[in-house]
Amino acid sequence: MEKAGFDLVGADAAIVPVMLYDDHLAQEMSSELLKLDIYVIGFFYPVVPKGQARIRVQISSSHTKDQIEKAVSLFEEAGNKFGVLK
Repeated sequence: MEKAGFDLVGADAAIVPVMLYDDHLAQEMSSELLKLDIYVIGFFYPVVPKGQARIRVQISSSHTKDQIEKAVSLFEEAGNKFGVLK
């Protein structure tokens, strides 16, 4: 995900915040990913500090390599749509 241009925090843990920083963007992008069958939740103020909006993803040992690759691909698609990739 970082290679694709996403800003990740704590990427060495099972729950990884994908930082978007904008409340509306976190809502819109998480909704878009849900439409693509990627279950994610956008977190924004007051759950996280203002300016620290994010989408949190959770990786499990039950996910296959194909599932993870598909999720990353769909994140890239949504990231391009919303202009969040660096």
